[in-house]
Formats: sequence, C-alpha cells, structure tokens
Amino acid sequence: MSNYLIIGASSGIGKKTAEFLKKSGHQVFGTYNKTQNTNEDEPSDLFHLDVLANNFSLDFLPDQLDGLIYCPGSINLRPFERLKEEDFLNDYKLQVLGAIKSIQAVISRLKKSEIGSIVLFSTVAVQVGLSFHTQVSTSKGAIEGLTRALAAEYAPKIRVNCVAPSLTDTPLAFSLLNTEQKKEANAQRHPLKRIGTTDDIANIVEFLVSSKASWITGQIIHVDGGISTLKT
Repeated sequence: MSNYLIIGASSGIGKKTAEFLKKSGHQVFGTYNKTQNTNEDEPSDLFHLDVLANNFSLDFLPDQLDGLIYCPGSINLRPFERLKEEDFLNDYKLQVLGAIKSIQAVISRLKKSEIGSIVLFSTVAVQVGLSFHTQVSTSKGAIEGLTRALAAEYAPKIRVNCVAPSLTDTPLAFSLLNTEQKKEANAQRHPLKRIGTTDDIANIVEFLVSSKASWITGQIIHVDGGISTLKT
C-alpha cells in the first residue's frame, strides 16, 4: 500500500483518481478548497486546503509520501485584448505557484519513498496553439517547464511527469459542454470523435504514479483524443 496526496480531490479528475487509487488498495489523502464531497462513500480522506494562502499546513500527512498529484486549474477562455494583468497573475498563482508550494511542502516526505512520484497537469493548448487560450497556455507552459526541471533535479529518487489533456467532461469545463450541441461539436474536433472523460485521465495518472511507470520521468503525456498530433 502506498500513500498518495491529491490536491483537489473533491471533484473532476482529482476525485476520479482518488477513487481508482483507493480501489487499488492505496491510502489517499485528498484536499478540497471550495467544493467538498459529503458522500459517505467518499474514497479519500478530505482535508481543507487553500493553496493560495500565504501559509498552509499539511500536518495531516504521514511521514512518508509516495506520490503527489496536483489537480487545481482554471479554464478562462477570452480574447487576449480583454485579459488584464491580474487575470494572468491569478491563474499563475493557482496553477504554478500552488503546485510549487505544494511540492516544496512535501518534498522531504517524497524523498523517504522508494517510489516517489509527482504528477502535474498541462493542456493540449500549449502544444497546439488555440485561439482564446492565452491565459491558460501561459500558466500551463510554465508547468511543462517545471516538470522537466524537477524531473532532472530529483532523478533518480523522484519521478516527475505531466499529463496534458484535451477537453474533458468535468465540472471545470461545464460552460463548454453544457448542451448536447456543444458536446457534439467539441467531440467532432478530435480524431477519436469524442471528448475526454475523467476515467481517461485518471487511468494515466494511476499508471504514472505506479511501479509500472518506473522508467518514465520528465514526460508530457498527451491524453487528447489525437488532436495534438493528428489531422483527419
């Protein structure tokens, strides 16, 4: 049994990943900020955490941690000329500085593991280049650089990888998928003719933190229905 921390485990990809890891017999420590799932069958132990706070405590964690999965993100798709400096700064604080602070807070615990692993999240928009994606692409581009730099610095002790999904059916993407017409239009943009599910992403995350991925580090894994590399 391994110990995993999932930042943002109360909904979407984080929640599904917690379910998968728990079913595999692992101990999952999940955090939430604004959304807390009160289901009595919730597969993770949920603790409140605001990664934007100046100081936060992770004292609820055990002395050794085998994996960190950082899920918080935002999707703010607007024309570049309508975005303000604070929009970029707020996004960067959540998606990049939040990840950095979380990693620094648990790095000593991860070093005590023989299978330490970190999984971060980017977006297909960093590689492809999509209109109205400047805000999210800026922050997620930084995450991809952070992934590679950390993987080099902590090899061979701790593996660091990043998952770059395309549009996935989560609460975060609700405004983009809140009608059947929107779902179908977005599905048709992908070579595999569907949008992603939380199962699609959680499956690769579970693999990356497992011993099955023990020779994989510093990688940006595209789970995107083929949209980043195929033209059909």
